[in-house]
Amino acid sequence: MLSYRHGFHAGNYADVLKHAMLLQVLKLMHKKDKPMAYIDTHAGAGGYALTDEFAKKTGEYLDGVAKLWGKEDLPESLQLYIDDVKHFNQGEEDLAFYPGSPAFVDMNMRPKDRMVLHELHSTDFVSLDEQFANDRQVKVINSDGLKGLIAAVPPLERRGVILIDPSYEIKTDYQDVAHAIIKAHKRFATGVFMLWYPVVDRAQTESMLKILATSGIKNQLRVEQAIKPDSNEFGMTAAGLWIINPPWQLDVAAKEMLDYLERRLGQSGGKTVVKQEVPE
Repeated sequence: MLSYRHGFHAGNYADVLKHAMLLQVLKLMHKKDKPMAYIDTHAGAGGYALTDEFAKKTGEYLDGVAKLWGKEDLPESLQLYIDDVKHFNQGEEDLAFYPGSPAFVDMNMRPKDRMVLHELHSTDFVSLDEQFANDRQVKVINSDGLKGLIAAVPPLERRGVILIDPSYEIKTDYQDVAHAIIKAHKRFATGVFMLWYPVVDRAQTESMLKILATSGIKNQLRVEQAIKPDSNEFGMTAAGLWIINPPWQLDVAAKEMLDYLERRLGQSGGKTVVKQEVPE
């Protein structure tokens, strides 16, 4: 059993980028009045208390969502994100809870939409399953998300967003993730695939992304924030999303968002990237 628990990292700068971009994708997808499916390969616990032992041990949210909490100069893309975090906190003035990806999607689901959530960790699965108990729009599965992804596509709706957010605890995860996405894309070529990735070892991350970039799949966008320069020292220096079939004008929203985040969350030497790596 993998030991990774997202609660240690909930609300950090990588979560800010991931969830704010996820909301922008949903917003653009909802412009069409057609049903869609959301598929999450590593859904986590669904929500996190920022006062519990996991979050308090690292305090990563203090350099992430907490720096945006209460700000009045947010661009529209980040205001949508903070509004949902506030809703998850049930209107409390203080930041005490942080929603996971499924909770963000749930707050923006239409009656015609559907979620398929995979979570392998037994404890997180129980929490997730309890959160969506008796919700007919949501299916929670205790399984390996990469294997479940292949079975979940193409969705009946023929429109969908797939978030792939693995732990990367095992070095082979990088290769396995890339090949799983390529295989899933062959079954669902019109799906929006959002791969979250960390940069701990730049060469390792780029080798994974190169597999996707040279796969023959068209229309691939990189959205990345580095809070400090790449380093050989331990720890994540950057995080990003590699998006296949990004909705039209997602890059515009990403540039606006990252321009703000670079000023608020970055450190000396940090930078942001919004780049169409593979053309349409």
